Amino acid sequence: MSIQDNYGSNFHPSHDSNSINNPLHESISVIGEYQEKTVGFWMRFFAFIIDQGLVTAIIGIVVYPLFRVYDWSLTDSSYFAPITIISAIFYYGYFILMTKYVGQTLGKMIFGIKVQASTGGNLDWSTVFFRELIGRFINNTIPILYLLVIFMPKNNSVADYFADTVVIQENVYIKKQTRDTTSVEVNSQSNISPLV
Repeated sequence: MSIQDNYGSNFHPSHDSNSINNPLHESISVIGEYQEKTVGFWMRFFAFIIDQGLVTAIIGIVVYPLFRVYDWSLTDSSYFAPITIISAIFYYGYFILMTKYVGQTLGKMIFGIKVQASTGGNLDWSTVFFRELIGRFINNTIPILYLLVIFMPKNNSVADYFADTVVIQENVYIKKQTRDTTSVEVNSQSNISPLV
């Protein structure tokens, strides 16, 4: 195969088994790489159901008896009712503290899934607060947003997307193929040299 540059000179690129040269002046190599497997909707859903049941049980065992002893209302459902505020503290506190210190809640532990930063590092406090407080509040207010996990490329929820986190399955990796491109420059002496 002969390629002609802008000056009319012909050159013959060498054929290498590891790369493919094309007239767009770049060499493409395929590299095998592994990445952590993200978790889909159903595993996250069942982990959430377990966590929801656990938090409800804790509130029922700890908070409700105190309200009955002091004869406070358990039926007021406004946002600013004492039972709503204390239940919210337990609910969001559980998710925030477990995610920050362990990287997973008890429901996630049962299914072997974990929350981590998209870069693979540890979660900082601002990320955890945003994901578990603001993101969870938005998802609980508009529950249909949980279904976005089905359609997002890395199975991210709205909270994951904005907090730059991902939910992965522990110790499970999938092979990913990437394309490594290296640009080359063609000079008038019909030599090919890589761009630095």
